[in-house]
This record gives sequence, structure tokens and C-alpha cells, in this order.
Amino acid sequence: MRPFAFYAPSSLPEALTLLQQQGQGGRLLAGGTDLLVQMKERDLAPRYVVSLRNLPELRTISFDPSGGLTVGARVSMRAIELDPDIRAHYAALAEAAGVVGSIQVRNLATLGGNICNAAPSADTAPALIALAATAVIAGTDATRELPVEELFQGPGRTALQAGEILVAIKCAAPWPRSGSAYLRHTPRAELDIAVVGASAALRLDGETIADARIALGAVAPVPLRMPSVEAALKGQPATAATLAAAAEVAAGEVRPISDQRGSEKFRRTLSAVLTRRVLERALAAAQAGEA
Repeated sequence: MRPFAFYAPSSLPEALTLLQQQGQGGRLLAGGTDLLVQMKERDLAPRYVVSLRNLPELRTISFDPSGGLTVGARVSMRAIELDPDIRAHYAALAEAAGVVGSIQVRNLATLGGNICNAAPSADTAPALIALAATAVIAGTDATRELPVEELFQGPGRTALQAGEILVAIKCAAPWPRSGSAYLRHTPRAELDIAVVGASAALRLDGETIADARIALGAVAPVPLRMPSVEAALKGQPATAATLAAAAEVAAGEVRPISDQRGSEKFRRTLSAVLTRRVLERALAAAQAGEA
């Protein structure tokens, strides 16, 4: 590991000022489970590192049934996995957080770090896209919000501009008669990254699928929302046949690569299989009255 300057600001304005003053070549430290590995093993050599550890406002979870959910960027995966409101109303996010690494890793890994690392296989990304989440981004002059699906620009690249910090993720109030879920396939049961990850959120109106959002990970350079799959679901009867037909659409919409963890053909097949399974889980939750 090469030498670098280290800063530990005690407030968000101080952190933003540091980034503005120091300029290019810096990295933000949240949980460190991605950054430190990259610095030790992948020849990443930032000129300086700004720790977000002393910013308590980034470690909060707040939920209001009418206002929705706000999760600070430094909230750990373990806290998200166990939070009763997230488990009850945003199950896809709790399920995604619960499969990141080991318990030890989840106690350190943060939501903001998982997103800003911008890995196509990031588990929380499809869940947040399915839940129509928005990213709250702070800069020295203003704070802006961006749909999570627009945050990803490519492997390791986000829409964050120089000097900006992701401070929170927001999800709208849960739909009535809705359900969400996240599933992934990995070569190993634990401590692995997704070959394909899939998330779905459904809203019912009687026995009809009134609305749907579907997103897949590890099937393109960025996590993908599946508009064609959504269109195949909306307004259709909430039946197994509807879900199966919509899931087949996913295989044609993904843009996977072949690598050591799976071929392009295998990922296409998995995309359809996991989409059907995650739709079944989301539908079961919606029919049971869970949000």
C-alpha cells in the first residue's frame, strides 16, 4: 500500500470542503470493505482518503408510513438486514443486504459503499432500483436527488461529480397490497458475488398486477431495470402463467458477458429463472398483505 494523506472530518460541510480543497485523487472511506481491498490488492493508490466515520447523520435509518424510508449512506448492511421496518415494508432491500459477504463483513460494509463501488453485481442495486429508490447527493453548493438507476455509469463509475458525497438513499412510502423480493445465484452458498441477481416489486389491484418494477444485476455493465418485463406484467392477471411469460422476456433484455463464473448463455438462462422466482416471491408477499 502506497502512502496517502488521511482526513477524518467531524461534519458533512467539513468533509465537502476537504474534497473541494484537495481536488482530484481522493477517495471516501465508509466501511472500507471494498476500498481497503482495492488499495492492498488491486493497486489502487489514492492521493488522500477522507473518512466518513465521524458523520453520525450518515448512520441513521428513519421510516414513516406516509413519508417512506431514508437510509444513511454509512448504515451497515447488518443494520439494514435486521431493521424491522425495512424487513416489513422493503423486503427486497433487507434480503439483498443479508447476502453481502459474511456477518463480519456486513457489520462493516455500508449501503453507500456498496452502491458507490458501482460493481455490476452489487446486491443492493437491483433491490433499490426495483423499489424506485433515489440517491441523495450533497455538494458544497447544493444537494440533489437522482434515481438510483441513473447513478450507475459503468463498472466502478457513478454519476457523482467531483466533490460530491452520497449521503442517503430514499424510498417512497410502500405501495398498498405490494411485495418485493431479491434473489441471486452464486457458485457458493455464501461469501461470493452474484452470477445474476434479480429483484422485483409488485402492486396488486384485486387479482390484477397494477404496477411492477424489475431489475437485474451482473447481466450488463450496470444494474439493469427491465422495462419490457414490467410491461409484460402490468395490467395482467396475477397468475403463474403471467409471471412465467414475463420472466422469459428478461432473457432477451439482458446484456451479459462470459467470464470464469458463467457464460453469456448461462446468465441469460439464469435471468429468466431468477426473474420468475423473484416475481413469485414478490407476488406471494403482496397477496399476503405484506409491503
